[in-house]
Formats: sequence, structure tokens, C-alpha cells
Amino acid sequence: QVQLVESGGGLVQAGGSLRLSCKASGRTFSNYHVAWFRQAPGKAREFVTAVKWSGSTDYADPVKGRFTISRDNAKNTVSLQMNSLKPEDTAVYYCAASYGIYSTSYSSYDNWGQGTQVTVSA
Repeated sequence: QVQLVESGGGLVQAGGSLRLSCKASGRTFSNYHVAWFRQAPGKAREFVTAVKWSGSTDYADPVKGRFTISRDNAKNTVSLQMNSLKPEDTAVYYCAASYGIYSTSYSSYDNWGQGTQVTVSA
């Protein structure tokens, strides 16, 4: 198991930027795939982006070209740089980690942070 703590959420105007961080502790972080999911009020939790244990990345179509995920295994941290934010990006953002076969399904992730609120005003 790994323990995950997110930080960096907040309120920003449309077109602005935010940087989220996910700090991990516990087992060997570098062996895990780490993903960001988000959940808006009344909507299902959705995949946003992930960085695999190998370092390769994956993005959902709505955030391609605007969001960048990166990991620093020495610091047990994964960061999410979000640029050109839109009101539809408003959600609680969750960091999650999984071990083994990579998946974009939230049910494949059994380590979750508490979430951080991102609000984008029009």
C-alpha cells in the first residue's frame, strides 16, 4: 500500500493555470502507476491522466495539450500542471496509484488520496 496526499487545488479564472502535487509514502513508489481522476458534482469519477511506472504518460482527450503529468521518484511525487483551464475542469481531483497491469479504470486503483478541489470561474 501507498499513502497519497494531494495539494495545490484552488480557485482560478478561465485560461489560468494550477499545479497539483501528489506526495506518496509507504511502499516503493517507483513501481506504481499513478493517475489523476476527477469528479464533478453529480457526475461519475473520470480518468484525467496517468504516468506509468515506466515513465510513459497517458491523457484523456479533453485535457490533451493542456495538462502535463510528471513524476519524481526520488521525491515520491507526481505533479499535474494544468494550463488553459476551463470551467468544465471544475472538480475534485484525486491522485491514485496501482500496481501491475495499467488501466484507466478507477476500479483498478486501490490507493487513493483525499482529493483536492479545483474551481475554474468563467
